[in-house]
Amino acid sequence: MTDQTFVLPDVGEGLTEAEIVQWRVAPGDTVAVNDVIVEIETAKSLVELPSPFSGTVGELLASEGATVEVGAPIITIGSLDAATPTPAAPVTVPEPSDPGGAVLVGYGTGGAVSSRRRKPAERPVKASVGVVAKPPIRKLARDLGVDLSAVTPSGPAGEVTRDDVVKHAEQASVFRNIETPEWGAVREETISVPAPATPAPVDDAREESIPVRGVRKATANAMTSSAYSAPHVSVWVDVDASRTMELVKRLKASPDFADVKISPLLIMARAVMWALRRTPMINAAWVDTEDGAQIRVRHYVNLGIAAATPRGLLVPNIKDAQNMNTRELAKALEHLTLTAREGRTSPADQSGGTFTITNIGVFGVDAGTPIINPGEAGIIALGAIRQKPWVVDGEVRPRWVTTVSGSFDHRVVDGDGISRFIADVASVLEEPALLLD
Repeated sequence: MTDQTFVLPDVGEGLTEAEIVQWRVAPGDTVAVNDVIVEIETAKSLVELPSPFSGTVGELLASEGATVEVGAPIITIGSLDAATPTPAAPVTVPEPSDPGGAVLVGYGTGGAVSSRRRKPAERPVKASVGVVAKPPIRKLARDLGVDLSAVTPSGPAGEVTRDDVVKHAEQASVFRNIETPEWGAVREETISVPAPATPAPVDDAREESIPVRGVRKATANAMTSSAYSAPHVSVWVDVDASRTMELVKRLKASPDFADVKISPLLIMARAVMWALRRTPMINAAWVDTEDGAQIRVRHYVNLGIAAATPRGLLVPNIKDAQNMNTRELAKALEHLTLTAREGRTSPADQSGGTFTITNIGVFGVDAGTPIINPGEAGIIALGAIRQKPWVVDGEVRPRWVTTVSGSFDHRVVDGDGISRFIADVASVLEEPALLLD
């Protein structure tokens, strides 16, 4: 018996290498010309390579998972006729309208040559030699456990299509080849959880440890308590804030506001208080007492403003903001911001809040799902205000658009109240002149 070496060919994609995905044969198997012997993966697709020789498989020269260059030997096949070491002569077959679907150019044509290969027991799907099907369809059939020779083709020139394979698989009830086990005799079982891994030692040259204390510790405790005690639900809506930006521009030009900082946050604060008056449960809080849980509704607004400071996150609040006019509220916002930045915010200024606004837009962020400040039932975020295309009266125009998003305690307020509140805030930002004094 003379060994014949099969090298990895260029399958017509101009590839320089391919990965051996799966061998379909093993040493000692008998193969015929055009039997599929290996599945390879190129940079473009999965390809099944047929054998150009008939004989007995000798040695697999490349293992599964290995990357092999074009022209490198991948398998040896011993010729059945020692006196004739040349490849088997091609067999003439009826010429189909699309021969490329059945034959890989350069390896011979599929005729009446039958496979004498020994089938390993773990490969139940038959080698569908002579069936006209493209490599992806063959792979699908193999994955579904379908014998292509049993599939009725519907494609041109008798080609098996994807729909043919799927239809046959459904009819054969093997589309989901998963065994359904019986219910066990044991009703419940406990699965142990591995203990947390020991933290790796700190590399002092590349890392540093910062003690958690002060504002950072308080913030961490508050956020953890809120996140794991209040079931958060988050909603958001895009808003045409063009008229808000026009109002901000007019207020900045007004002599009455000459000594006050004006920004969209001022209009947002007025919108929030108007919306809270219409949906009071947003301004409530969940309170656990000895007599059971209670919902405490506040008929006043201590408006919190999340502030990033050198010390960390602070949320000072404006007491009784509902009683302020626009100028008074603008002054209060300015004082609160300056005090926080200078690190002079007192504990009293941070206690007793009923609702919070976080202005994430100043960082260029569009929207978020903020964590509720403990003792409150909601927090709302004002995103960045940017010019974007917007449909107005059936025409696309550039408008100032922002996203209003928020998180709410679902124990206190239901979805309809949350949606109404967000919609009210959005309506004021869209038409602020109707509501501001």
